[in-house]
Amino acid sequence: RGGINARLAYDFFRFLKRPQLRPSPDRNYVWRKTAITALFGKPDYSHIVRDTTATISITAAEMAAEMAANKEVEILMKGSLHTDELLKAVLSHKALRTGRRLSHVFRFDVPLYPKPLIITDAAINIEPTLQEKVDIVQNAIDFARVMGIETPKVAILSAVETVTASIPSTLDAAALCKMADRGQITGGLLDGPLAFDNAVSPDAVQIKGIVSEVAGQADILAVPDLESGNMIAKQLEYLAGASGSGLVLGARVPIALTSRADGPMARVASTVLAVLAAHDNRRKNQANAWKQG
Repeated sequence: RGGINARLAYDFFRFLKRPQLRPSPDRNYVWRKTAITALFGKPDYSHIVRDTTATISITAAEMAAEMAANKEVEILMKGSLHTDELLKAVLSHKALRTGRRLSHVFRFDVPLYPKPLIITDAAINIEPTLQEKVDIVQNAIDFARVMGIETPKVAILSAVETVTASIPSTLDAAALCKMADRGQITGGLLDGPLAFDNAVSPDAVQIKGIVSEVAGQADILAVPDLESGNMIAKQLEYLAGASGSGLVLGARVPIALTSRADGPMARVASTVLAVLAAHDNRRKNQANAWKQG
């Protein structure tokens, strides 16, 4: 048996030294060199596969999404591929859609804040419309409830705390709060527009004379757009020493979404969030199955 393996290795590496197998320097190919051999047979090198990096990552995303759609897995986690590749694969499967917009939540432990802080959406929706913000806020509320917050307090952020016609985000904030009053957003307590300091600082709230059950003690910060949210998230991490993790919500399965710059702790923390969300999904599915007989 050792002789067969040695012969295989010799033939394989001699085969790989052939000039035609060397990638062209101006092409970014990833080479998967595989020799498929019968246990007692002549090595077969016909399955040498050449794929571009994009092809491999897209294929991986499609395989993962298909497994989730077939209920073979309950969690997806982004690896070394672009976020849009994974999300495109997820959205291509009707079985993974819920009717809600996909959105992202960051969960931070901030040293100077007395409780966990959730920021949404700082990774997926670039300039969300009012209706898209409804889904974003509802996804975040549902997630916070899974984390054990019975009635999450949602601060709808803008640059100021007053409704101002020249600042569109203040109009959206006011509309979202009224939609919550009318039952179009449920499970949380909303207030906005609120500037960042008014959302997290009781001192700022007192000085400005703001009367609110949310101001100064927010659980969720709903940002106006991706740019502002991403800046807040990275400032908390790099300047305030916050430890964060991230999750994509709105699909049939939670998606742990990490940055290539994230360390092991952030990746583990994101996985833990995904596991908690997956357990909640399983509980809901079992309850619905019981109701349906």
